Amino acid sequence: MSQERKSHFVPRTPEGRAAIVAFVLLFLLAMPPVTHRVLDRPDTWVGGVPFFFAALFIVYSALIGVLVWAWWKRI
Repeated sequence: MSQERKSHFVPRTPEGRAAIVAFVLLFLLAMPPVTHRVLDRPDTWVGGVPFFFAALFIVYSALIGVLVWAWWKRI
């Protein structure tokens, strides 16, 4: 009577896999290749702050949103 032990690092549901994919893709937007080439626009301002900081705020807010969604769904 041995039970197979499953890793808690592997998502078991489609929602879990979607949460991981969304988190990783959003996290890639906050990494240097994207931030240095795409988001770094020193002459563009959004709402009184540089575009870079506004874009990173949106990316980090989306990351937190994915985590809250996963917690709320009990994934």
